[in-house]
Amino acid sequence: MTGQVPSDTGGVVKVSGPVVTAAGLPRTRLFDVVRIGTDRILGEVIRIDDDLVVVQAFEDTTGLRVDEPVVATGEPLYAELGPGLLGAILDGTQRPLESLGAESGHYIARGADPPRLDPDRLWDFQAAAAVGNEVTPGDLLGTVTEGRAFEHRVLVPTGWSGTVTAVRPGPATVLDPVVDIDGHPVTMMHRWPLRRARPVAGRLPLTVPLNTGQRVLDLLFPVARGGSAIIPGGFGTGKTVMEQALAKFSSADVVVYVGCGERGNELTEVLEQFPRLTDPRNGASLMERTVMVANTSNMPVAAREASIYTGITVAEYFRDQGYDVAMLADSTSRWGEALREVSSRLEEMPAEDGYPAYLATRLAGFYERAGAVQCLGTPERNGSVTIVGAVSPAGGDFSEPITQHSLRLAGCFWALDTTLSRQRHFPAVNWLRSFSQYDLDGWYDCEVADDWSRLRRWAAATLQDEGSLQEVVSLLGVEAIAAEQRITLRLGQALREDLLQQSSFDPADATCPPDRLLAMLRVLHAADGAMSSALSRGVAVPDIVGASVLTELGQMRRWPAGRVDDSARDLTRRVAEEMELL
Repeated sequence: MTGQVPSDTGGVVKVSGPVVTAAGLPRTRLFDVVRIGTDRILGEVIRIDDDLVVVQAFEDTTGLRVDEPVVATGEPLYAELGPGLLGAILDGTQRPLESLGAESGHYIARGADPPRLDPDRLWDFQAAAAVGNEVTPGDLLGTVTEGRAFEHRVLVPTGWSGTVTAVRPGPATVLDPVVDIDGHPVTMMHRWPLRRARPVAGRLPLTVPLNTGQRVLDLLFPVARGGSAIIPGGFGTGKTVMEQALAKFSSADVVVYVGCGERGNELTEVLEQFPRLTDPRNGASLMERTVMVANTSNMPVAAREASIYTGITVAEYFRDQGYDVAMLADSTSRWGEALREVSSRLEEMPAEDGYPAYLATRLAGFYERAGAVQCLGTPERNGSVTIVGAVSPAGGDFSEPITQHSLRLAGCFWALDTTLSRQRHFPAVNWLRSFSQYDLDGWYDCEVADDWSRLRRWAAATLQDEGSLQEVVSLLGVEAIAAEQRITLRLGQALREDLLQQSSFDPADATCPPDRLLAMLRVLHAADGAMSSALSRGVAVPDIVGASVLTELGQMRRWPAGRVDDSARDLTRRVAEEMELL
């Protein structure tokens, strides 16, 4: 068989689920892309054993037969990067689902290979470079406008440098030359290997937060722009809803949402909701600054791994343009399960829980692509990629390998609690188990208010004390603790129910900017002082904790947007007055 085919074409010798073994490909390299069978199924070389090549197929291999041809392309798995990515809905290998649907109907045909970017759409290229300019990788060549207001920056691709010899402004497709460098045409689209991190000029310290709009995160466990966070939680704790909330309301310029192995109905909700959401920055649809990679649980398992790398490569592309990008992966557990299945098909020695021994290395390589950077080229610009990965540990067991490896790599740990979710407390972030390694108090004190860090420490300490007191009360009853501690219990309840609890489905409370969060926190801190003052005057504890004005703390989330400060001052005054009258 192998002697009768050209050197770049081999044949199938074995099929085991998504793993295909081929022979007759002597010039093939690791991670090269191949086309398998008469249907030209997309695959990637993951092992070479003498004259045998082992391939993971990104499409269904049902019906594939021995001796069907395997054609090597000689290239790794690429992403095509350029105008047209924003608003796109892609599969795990960057094929646009809209084009796949038009070509194949409801069921994607094997081997379908539509263009990743629309080759016929015209973009109005506004040149920034001029003939005679000396350019290097990352220099700005020009811009095009995507959607209503997004400026897509066309840069000199990596590996190119020289003198601009021609500039062609005006309408052009992504395949039309817009600039010539030393006589060689440069288009608005270029390709980049998914598994290779894009180069940068330098790394920057992580000192600016990515505001999420979720009070419990922004106050207690903030994540930095360019940082990383994980959201572990059992079934029904709200991982997907939290990831969607971050996609909708975070302060990122661009959002890359990767649905990796998630249920189809959840991704359907996302696909239906996002086009209807309005971007508060410019009034356009939120999809105009979002890229979605949809890889559902019924899609081929190997494509889950590719979907993660597709998402991070697209995120780095927009980072290099000088934007802050949030890359949301839901979930990395499904990615790990794909690694485990392929590894078992390869008969590799399993490590803990059956995962391959290189699981930690793969996770590290993924999370290390987050960061705040100084971009290559001129004009000087900075960008960032913030990675937020959901983790779905079986049975909510945080000791399982993916959670533990991710815990070592991520700077934020947002632990979702099954008990809180059953109590209908959302976001179900356990404030006693979660943490953030990013010190962002200086930014908040400077940019929001100089009492932010002081109030944050007070809230964290009160919640810690309340958690300890709850254990005593559950054993001995509330009468067993001191009067001051009963005040702490009431304040902890207010912090939990009136501040940290937040509904993603309530338009008035789905997101909370830092100034509103600070105003709410100041009211609660003032209530602490008023309650302590009443106690020092000898007022009975039941009268203090049962004061009617305290029930109004739950209405803080509904303050009108333009009257937050006035509403906070009014409520603070009424709390103080009622406590004085007790």
